[in-house]
Amino acid sequence: MRRVLLTGATGFIGYEVARVLNERGLEPRMLVRRPLRGLVLRGVAGETVTGDLLDPASLRAAVAGVDTVIHLAAVASFVAYRIVRPSIVEGSRHLLDAAAAAGVKTLVYGGSLLVYPGGERPVDFATPAAPVLGYGRAKLEAERLLARGAAAAGMRFVSLRLPHTYGARSLFFEEARRGWMLFPGRGDNLYGHLHVRDAARALVAAAEGGLEGAFVVADEASCSWNRFFEIVQASYPRLRVIRVPRRAALAAALLLDGLRLFRSRPGLYSAGAVRAWNLNLPVVPGTLSRLLGIEPLYPSVREGIPAAVAESVAYCWLPSMKDNC
Repeated sequence: MRRVLLTGATGFIGYEVARVLNERGLEPRMLVRRPLRGLVLRGVAGETVTGDLLDPASLRAAVAGVDTVIHLAAVASFVAYRIVRPSIVEGSRHLLDAAAAAGVKTLVYGGSLLVYPGGERPVDFATPAAPVLGYGRAKLEAERLLARGAAAAGMRFVSLRLPHTYGARSLFFEEARRGWMLFPGRGDNLYGHLHVRDAARALVAAAEGGLEGAFVVADEASCSWNRFFEIVQASYPRLRVIRVPRRAALAAALLLDGLRLFRSRPGLYSAGAVRAWNLNLPVVPGTLSRLLGIEPLYPSVREGIPAAVAESVAYCWLPSMKDNC
């Protein structure tokens, strides 16, 4: 791996991947859809190139001279399949075509735990994918498309199906910054989690190694959302969690989804998000070490959440007159 194109570099996970690449001595080429958004990459060493996954012509310059692509760009929202499909599926198809034409050797994809339907047994490498949400359906469709196309082009392809990935810049903590969050459901269902730093390390390790195929990854200890919130509140006592019965939350979200037919941008509390919150999706421990030969820096949310809170000035610094924690 010498020359890397990173899509989704201005996103939450992509930004961290760019930092990890810098630490490896690499200066990636970073695809930016909106030049102004590229300003968030000022602290990252590398080249930005303007392009859009839905504009195939703009991708040719992005992949020129590249040997590895780490593909993270997509609409990351739990809305209807028809809304997310163009970005996730068609955008991936355009990128694949450009990469194959340019002779790219390795393609790494940021997949999703939501390709699985959930259940009592922890997800492992043998668990069959069967998404129940539109977002998961689109991610699986793109993953399979990329796998077939990469095989035909002689490209090594690996997809890491990431769980709930959290960190100081994540949407979860952005919501928590307000001091309150709605939670739709009982919160006792188990879920796989991974600190963004470990997610980035895993994606870069997948690009560097010889792994091929699609694999789930997570930290060492899946936990319930109740436990997740408990640990967040221990580090950030101002956070108030407002619990809403799942059925009531789903009914309200379906109504909001209907109203969003007249809006250009989807909102946060969609029906898909409510369903996603309530899936039981634990992951077997040891995925990073067995798959990639790396140990997580944050083996569980018990270590990762305080680190995420500590990284955010918004949580750590308050005028002394207001610091009543």
